[in-house]
Amino acid sequence: RQVVPYLLTQRKHLRKIRIWSAGCSTGEEPYSLAMTLAETLPTSPTWDVKILATDLDTNVLAKARAGLYGIERIESVNKNRVKRWFLKGAGEHEGCVKVASQLQEMIAFNQLNLMKEWPMQGPFDVIFCRNVVIYFDKETQARLFARYADLLANDGYLFVGHSESLFKVTDKFSLIGQTIYQKNGTERNDKI
Repeated sequence: RQVVPYLLTQRKHLRKIRIWSAGCSTGEEPYSLAMTLAETLPTSPTWDVKILATDLDTNVLAKARAGLYGIERIESVNKNRVKRWFLKGAGEHEGCVKVASQLQEMIAFNQLNLMKEWPMQGPFDVIFCRNVVIYFDKETQARLFARYADLLANDGYLFVGHSESLFKVTDKFSLIGQTIYQKNGTERNDKI
């Protein structure tokens, strides 16, 4: 909630924001991020905002790219957001909603095995890696977090899942919120 306003202030001279959703599954997280950014950014078209959304599973990526969800998947979404960002399905898509093209255009969905080479170079302002590292041993987690740190901007953020912790895994980040870490070696943002 407060990371985006912070980024808008910090990046106003660059007018560029880069976010990576690692382990994006069927796309709900990157679409939620796109909604938040689209609603928070100044209406000026001069901001360059891109979200990279990756997953190993090509089947879930195909669903994410399609942006087509059962209506029950958005029951908890605010009605004004639903009206603004989703199109109601008809005919064969009755009972479904489609994500607005404005949001889809902000996101690049790509297959990526986190254990192999990464083609992207960063820097990313924020990396979301929620409920992904719980499947790896501590040594693998440490390697992943080191790689994330290498791709983050100096004041970048790493979001992890509620059941995940970097405690005793890496010293490259400092905890600044329940599941929010900031890359070490930078001035802290204590407002989160």
